Amino acid sequence: MPAPTERTIALPHLALRAQLWGDAAAPPLLALHGWLDNAGSFALLAPLLAARYRVISLDLPGHGHSAHLPVGAGYHLVDHVRAVLGAADALRLDRYTLLGHSLGAGIAALVAAAAPQRIERLRLIEGLGPLGDDGTHTLQRFRDALAPRDDNGKPLRLFHSIEQAVGARGIASGLRAELARPIVERGLLETDGGWRWRSDPRLTRATGLRLAETQIHALLRGIAAPTALLLAQPATAYLPGAQMQARAACVPHIVVSHLEGGHHLHLEQPVAVAAWIGSTD
Repeated sequence: MPAPTERTIALPHLALRAQLWGDAAAPPLLALHGWLDNAGSFALLAPLLAARYRVISLDLPGHGHSAHLPVGAGYHLVDHVRAVLGAADALRLDRYTLLGHSLGAGIAALVAAAAPQRIERLRLIEGLGPLGDDGTHTLQRFRDALAPRDDNGKPLRLFHSIEQAVGARGIASGLRAELARPIVERGLLETDGGWRWRSDPRLTRATGLRLAETQIHALLRGIAAPTALLLAQPATAYLPGAQMQARAACVPHIVVSHLEGGHHLHLEQPVAVAAWIGSTD
């Protein structure tokens, strides 16, 4: 497969990185990865889309090769949305197709709601809006998020080889080793004695406040772009069918499809996912 080119995207408050495939003159497609993944999440899918699109796979703040936020700052959902809009501005993308997986799909949906005039098409894999809140764990989650915590007190896990890190990621995510490799290789930093994760440890902190489901529905109603949602079958535990149906009903122009496989459908079945994207254009 062709190797991507690397791009640094300078925002006023931090630098983001991205991998790019395809002709620079082709219509742009901005791809957003999932939580603790990185631009390598699209390493198998992007080359299949590059015949039609200029694929820009972004490392979200704190992920991959993008910068970590300053001390005292937090990785809030609205700030991810602002960072994506800032990256699109820096890349001079007036209108573009937006593709997101998992956390990236949640962010993509909110970007489309925030700036509907800029999104040509919205393509979502395993996610429609962010994780919501039914009130059951709100207080405890809020306390956990604000409890004193020294992220520098516990050293990051040291891997003695890339293979060891690939194996650990495969166990954690259920991905086969060869599918996890593009994410793992981009997500590692070589250091004395081995490799450590590049991602900001603060990404694993509890989210202090989540949107209520009614708020998420209100935001989803603001999506104007033609939208296609691809869900794994059987359903992922934290994406229950009834909830996804209720959310999809809020989006004016949406087509929902299902594909047999796990949460990382675009890595497990890149040809089928590329065909799905092509069929919904």
